[in-house]
Amino acid sequence: MEKTLVIIKPDGVERGLVGEIISRYEKKGLKIGAAKLLIADEEILSRHYQEHKGKDYYNKLINYMTEGPIMAMVLEGENVIKIVRNMNGHKDPSIARPGTIRGDFSYSLTRNIVHASDSEDSSKREIKIWFPEYE
Repeated sequence: MEKTLVIIKPDGVERGLVGEIISRYEKKGLKIGAAKLLIADEEILSRHYQEHKGKDYYNKLINYMTEGPIMAMVLEGENVIKIVRNMNGHKDPSIARPGTIRGDFSYSLTRNIVHASDSEDSSKREIKIWFPEYE
């Protein structure tokens, strides 16, 4: 069974979209293997976003991700990485298709509601960061 990390970002939690977003994944037939609501600290975020360090938007991203609670979860299912990324939609809300999570709820390139791993390697790395106890 393939696994992916999904994070409902602070704007999604603040706007009360956690239930709606999880419901969409579950209606698709994906299973939640692990989940937790937390306030991320800079240490865990610096590991998660390591490839963005030094870029002009890095500090803005870290500030955004620490401004409130997030919902981190591991989703499981066949082809889950590709399915979740399609369900989430393009990160730019001006081109995200209606019916996708970002197309329906996002209004900002930075505040784009959700994160999902983009590959099997990223998924394994990210799950270890957020759920070190998860096997």
